[in-house]
Amino acid sequence: MPQPFIVTAALPQDIQAWAEGLRRAHYPAHRNKLHAHVTMFHSFAPSLFEELKDYLPRIAADFAPPRGSVAGVMDLGNGTAIALQSEELLEIRAIIAEHFHGALTAQDLYAPRPHITIQNKVSKQEARALQAELRVQIEPREFRFAALEMYIYRDGPWEAVKRCAFRGQ
Repeated sequence: MPQPFIVTAALPQDIQAWAEGLRRAHYPAHRNKLHAHVTMFHSFAPSLFEELKDYLPRIAADFAPPRGSVAGVMDLGNGTAIALQSEELLEIRAIIAEHFHGALTAQDLYAPRPHITIQNKVSKQEARALQAELRVQIEPREFRFAALEMYIYRDGPWEAVKRCAFRGQ
């Protein structure tokens, strides 16, 4: 049965490595099947595969790598994330959302809050403890997103389909 597609924004190597370290330290090991990532769209229908595969490179080619920053800690209820800010990335997301208007799932119609999940499906107490610890450790950092990435959802690791580097001026 065809699986849905996920679109993410690729982090630069230094932020990626830092986030991976946090995930390894704090994400329940038996659930940690993915790399650290910034989800832009949670689920595109399999029927959109060809259109999405052709559209993402065109969008990425039109934009310079979007600026982003580490903004602090985000409470996910039963988990913790690193909150990110990026108006430029949100603008790109809005363009993609407009192009696929009518085909987005309910989950992708939300007001996006860019983040990197580093802990999930733990007790609220465990999440709050990590959030308190990280609030004094995490400092604002600026960076640029490297690319748009497309994956096929799998129950374990996702299958990489396409990486589209930002190339605009």
